[in-house]
Amino acid sequence: MSQPAKKTPGASPSGLPFAETLALVAALMALNALAIDVMLPALPAIGSALQIDAHNDRQLIITAFLIGMAVASLVFGPLSDSIGRRKVLLAGLAIYSIGGVISSIATSFEAMLAARFLQGIGAAAPRVATISMVRDWYSGREMGRVMSLAMVVFMSVPIVAPSIGQLILSFGEWRAIFAMLTIVGILLFIWLWVRLPESLKPQNSRPLSFSGTLLAYIKVMRTPITVGYMLAMSLILGTLFGFINSAQQVFVDVFGLQDEFPIMFALIASTMAAASFLNANLVRRFGMRKLAHGAMLAFTAASLVGTTLAATGLQTVTSFMIIQCLCMFFFGFIGSNCNAMAMEPMGSLAGAASSVISFFTTLIGAVLGALIGHAFNGSTAPLTTGFAVLGVLAIVVVYFTEGQRLFTPKNES
Repeated sequence: MSQPAKKTPGASPSGLPFAETLALVAALMALNALAIDVMLPALPAIGSALQIDAHNDRQLIITAFLIGMAVASLVFGPLSDSIGRRKVLLAGLAIYSIGGVISSIATSFEAMLAARFLQGIGAAAPRVATISMVRDWYSGREMGRVMSLAMVVFMSVPIVAPSIGQLILSFGEWRAIFAMLTIVGILLFIWLWVRLPESLKPQNSRPLSFSGTLLAYIKVMRTPITVGYMLAMSLILGTLFGFINSAQQVFVDVFGLQDEFPIMFALIASTMAAASFLNANLVRRFGMRKLAHGAMLAFTAASLVGTTLAATGLQTVTSFMIIQCLCMFFFGFIGSNCNAMAMEPMGSLAGAASSVISFFTTLIGAVLGALIGHAFNGSTAPLTTGFAVLGVLAIVVVYFTEGQRLFTPKNES
């Protein structure tokens, strides 16, 4: 078996060529998006096969995955600070693949939820350890640039994932989708086993202990900038999960676009990828705060327009698409910058910080997204209202986090 790549002249701080570093980070980040979005076209078939009577309950298959990912984040973070990022990633990918196998053979709703919860546990490792690796290798605006470039791929996955799911369904049944997810997990496991070097420096390794972990978590939670941007990101992430939960029902039940659903979803998701690409090129010039704060304001303004259209009965598929494309475009500027700003003060606590951030953003976002999704009533009103409310709250949180200002750091005069 080949050994992990060693650092060579001209390589990036990871020891790998920059292109491969970026590809690995992007692939690990995209794993979770694939596990969620590829199955959206199959929700009706899964619901029928597993006898899920209430249509809104099908969304729990997504929520179970997210909750598993959130809970396990608290474990994988300290582990990655102690034994290293590489071992945690490999363990997580193994669990993820096992969860995929069980999902593909589930014969009851309860078994499916348990399998997806397990798969989410495995997915927590890439979620936590990947961000920690990037923080090990980069800082400041360079970290924001790398995260943004990786987010281009991450955001591209939702563009094609529903179409992949639809394609699989045209040749087989929904179980084949989970078999595909298992294969992807295994292939990533092999790639990391062969190529990935350890990013955690020995001097930054922290002994694994309950008291030490608790102290690290307390230190993270006492860092105002980290907590503020973590909470703001949780609120904004709730809108994304709300959209994912509701998308299939909105396009099919409200607008009657069953066959066009993957295309519509792809168009909306493509705006996030475009924004992430632009952010990677603009963040060095304008900084993370200007881009993230401006995007939050624009996101909320677009959401309020969508809410007004839904409330007045003037919402059409065209206006809905325009509003959602705008919101997801602005979301593309918010995600990577808020994560980077939350991680920036953490330094040697990168693993613990990534763990706490992943736990709270995923759990809060999943709960808020589930509430939005379960409020679906045959119209777009619950979704658009959820976007507007959470957008306003995120702006308020950031405003007070930065000392009652926007666009500049709290300690900057």
